[in-house]
This record gives sequence, structure tokens and C-alpha cells, in this order.
Amino acid sequence: MFEEATALMHSFNGFELLREQALPELDSAARFYSHAQTGAELLSIVNDDDNKVFGVTFRTPPRDSTGVAHILEHAVLCGSRKYPVKEPFVELMKGSLNTFLNAMTFPDKTCYPVASQNLRDFYNLIDVYLDAAFYPRITPNAFQQEGWHYELDAIDAPLLYKGVVFNEMKGSYSSPDDRLNEFSQRSLFPDTVYGLDSGGDPQQIPDLTYADFKAFHQRYYHPSNARLFFYGDDDPDERLRLLDPWLCVFDPIAVDSRVALQKRFSAPRRLSRTFVVGAGKSDRKAMVTVNWMIDQTLDTETDLGVGILEHILIGTPASPLHKALVDSGLGEDIAGRGLDDELLQPMFSVGLKGIDPSSAEKVEALVLETLRALADEGVDRMTVEASLNTVEFRLRENNFGSFPRGIAAMLRSLKTWLYDRDPLTPLAFEAPLRTLKNRITGGERYFENLIAHYLLDNPHRTTLTLRPDPEQAEREAAAERQRLDAARAAMSRSDLEALVDATCTLKRLQETPDPPEALATIPTLALEDLPRRNRVIPIEMRREADTQVLARHL
Repeated sequence: MFEEATALMHSFNGFELLREQALPELDSAARFYSHAQTGAELLSIVNDDDNKVFGVTFRTPPRDSTGVAHILEHAVLCGSRKYPVKEPFVELMKGSLNTFLNAMTFPDKTCYPVASQNLRDFYNLIDVYLDAAFYPRITPNAFQQEGWHYELDAIDAPLLYKGVVFNEMKGSYSSPDDRLNEFSQRSLFPDTVYGLDSGGDPQQIPDLTYADFKAFHQRYYHPSNARLFFYGDDDPDERLRLLDPWLCVFDPIAVDSRVALQKRFSAPRRLSRTFVVGAGKSDRKAMVTVNWMIDQTLDTETDLGVGILEHILIGTPASPLHKALVDSGLGEDIAGRGLDDELLQPMFSVGLKGIDPSSAEKVEALVLETLRALADEGVDRMTVEASLNTVEFRLRENNFGSFPRGIAAMLRSLKTWLYDRDPLTPLAFEAPLRTLKNRITGGERYFENLIAHYLLDNPHRTTLTLRPDPEQAEREAAAERQRLDAARAAMSRSDLEALVDATCTLKRLQETPDPPEALATIPTLALEDLPRRNRVIPIEMRREADTQVLARHL
């Protein structure tokens, strides 16, 4: 529990109110609760946004790279206790006005957010999502379909690996950019969950057993490990009344889902990896990143400062580090994920793609020389002002296009909440932003000091070179075939016949429509649930010189 929780607690529908705080940054009031029986935490944000959001997040650190968290995220959405259909969310969307309906697997958490502007639809979505999370039908067939299985169409047919996540990750592993970002992260965190692939390594996915898959759900998908989130103009008291029946049937358990800190390096490291490239491709297609693990930031001001520093360095083509890399002629374009501050220990990654493999050390030297010059000679004041204004404008505008604001707020709160710190600090940016601006206008070498502390004087740094390998695809295919041949050789004829039957059964189940009585369980909207009138968006009309101007206030 974060330190600022008040000692005085009030109970409401099974929840204890730990804290209440105004959030003028979001024109909202925030209430933070703990469920009395299970310990589930609830962040309830109340405002006049009609795009209502609910989400449940579980901390799900994997123990290997079999992709269990990713596969479970898929399988949870394959039917549940109350909604026993194969794809309840596909069916739900046929009669829903949702503005968001999805699930997301991260390196250390799994999120299930929904959003809708229609209140009845919103409650329907919550009901389906909670039933899916706590009571999924994660059958062996669901595991095989979404994760992996042996496919054998006939006794003399080739044995194959199939599965939604298995195929998805094979596609991801064929993307050089995906491999660069994944290997960059792993290079910095060799001893923690961030050194694993939560999405799943295709070479390791077939190591996952159904028993381990089931155990992962039992271990982590429990209210005692849940972080619940509401946002919008729905009744805040109804939120508590709605959630308590779902939670109170569970007994509290101790869930060890903590994410360990990576022990700091004493000196920088260099690594080289390869990626799949077609035969005959040019050698001038390597990539390189220089990566830093940043200290765990415990205050919003530093978090804001590091985010503004990222924009200063690489936010635009004119940014000094971006420009130095592109203008060097060493590569074709900038590479790296920049700042990733959604990890327990954030990371910063930058480099070039399309380089000659022998130029990796030159890129590393250029990055460090550019940073040293900025730290010693100072960052241009106009650059600082432009980046500060850009980041401040983004925070105040709070515009994510079609992506619901509430889900963005949920993900921001999880930057601290997931690690048992105050979920409100990432949302309350006004005071720390004001302090930061005062320090900068007062002449402090703020960003120069950040560069020195977090980058130049930080030995927890890696330089990763990703080289093209025209033979890698062939080697990986041969290794997969060898493994499949060994599995086949270990099977008797009766085993193979049973596998052919299992393959046919799975395909038949996939192709068989859900029975009408199962489809009837999916909630739909009735005519009376829809607004009687279309929303009228007020538009101001005026003339400016000879031009008619239409304006809409948001």
C-alpha cells in the first residue's frame, strides 16, 4: 500500500475508502478503495466524461518465455461460466456500442479494459469481462487453440505445431524491429522478468503444459492480485455495489507477484544478436541500439523531467541526438524505443537501423559524444522551451484520438500502482510540473544534470548490435522439424491415431456454431437502452473577414 493512505477508513458496500483526492488535471475526483474481504484495490475516478471505462489488471510476471501470460489473455476470452460461447466478445460486439473492447499483455501485467458511452452497454461489458477473468472456460481445447498443439491430419502427414499465439509470435519474431526492441530490453534485465518474453518465444512455447497454464490462472487471476479501475460519469456508488458480489465469494490469498529489481551492472556491456533476412539481401541492414536502465523514479517531477528529456534528445528530426544520428550517414534511420517508463525500472534506448555491421561502435561513440557535448556545453534554451511546451500541451490536451481517455489514465496510474506505490501521482502533474518549470527558469542545469546522472555516469548500459543472418530462417526451420520428428518418433501408432482424432476433433469444435441457448446468454441492448435523440454537437458560426468559420468547443 502506498505511504499516503489515510489511517481513517470508511466502509462502503464491502470496500474501505483509503483516500479521496481532487484531480484538477483531469477535472475529476479520485477515490481509492480496498476490498475488505479480498484486498482487491479499486481506483474510482469520477468526472463528466460519458466515455465510461472499466478495467481489471492482474500483475502477471512470467517465470519463462513460454508465453503463458499471453496465451492466457487469449484463452480467457474464449468463453466463461455465464457466457459459454466460443467467442463471447465477437458475439458481444454484434449488439454493443462499445468504444473499446480488448485485452493487453505486458511484460509484468495483463489488462482487461472496456469502454462505452451507453450505461447499459457499459454494465454488460463489465459483467462479461469479470466473468471471463474470474471464471474462464480454459479447457484443454482452448489451450490448444490459443496456445499450441500438435496438428496431424493423417498418419502419414507431416506433424506440425499450430496455435494462435504460436503463429502470432512466429510473425513477431520475423520482424527485425520487434527483435531489436525485445533484445534491447532483455540485454538490460538479464535477471528479472524483463529478460523473458512474456509474449512467448516460438522455440519455448511448446514447452508449456496445460497444467502450468491452469496453475498460472489460479495463481494470479484472483481478487487479492487485482487492480480494478473505473472512470467516467457513471454512478460511483453503483460501482461498489456492482463489484462486491463478484469479489466477496473469494477468500483472500497471499499472491507473490512482486517484480524483482534488476541488480545494477558495474560496467557497460556489448552484445550481438541476429535476425532473419532473406537470402541475397545487402549486408548494410544491421541495427544497433545503445540502452540504459534508469533508476526507479520515485517522484513525479523526475518522471516528468525524464520524459521531457526524451523529447529534447530525439522527439523531433531537429532534436540534437536524433539529428546527430541521422546526419552522420552511418545508417538509414533512427532506431530504438526511446523511453519506456512502464517498467519497474525504466529504460532508454536509441540507435540506428540500416547500418554496416562494422559501424556499431561508431554509432555508440557518436551517441556518447553527443550526450557529453550536451551535458558540458548545455542544451539550447529554445530546444528546452519547445520540448517543455510540447509535453505540457500533451498533458493538458489529454487527447488520444479514438483511444478512450480513461484507459490512458488507467495505464498511467499503473506506472506506480502496479508496484505498490501511489496510483494518483502519475495523474497529478500540476504541482511537480510547476516546480520543474521554476527550476529551469531559475537557471538550473536541470536537463544537463539528468543526462550526466542517468546516461553518461550510468554504467548500466548495453550496446546491442542486431545483424542480418540469411541462414537463420533455414536453421530455425530445421531445428523445429528436428524437434517435431523426435516427438513423432516417440509416439506409437496408436498415439498417432489418437493425435489424428484430436486434430479432427479440435477442427470440428472450431467449425461448429455455438448452440442458440449459449448465444442467448450474451447480453444485448434493447431499443429502450438507446437514446431517443441523436446527440447534437453545438457549433458556433461566425465570419472572419470574408471567411465563414465553424468552431466547436471541446
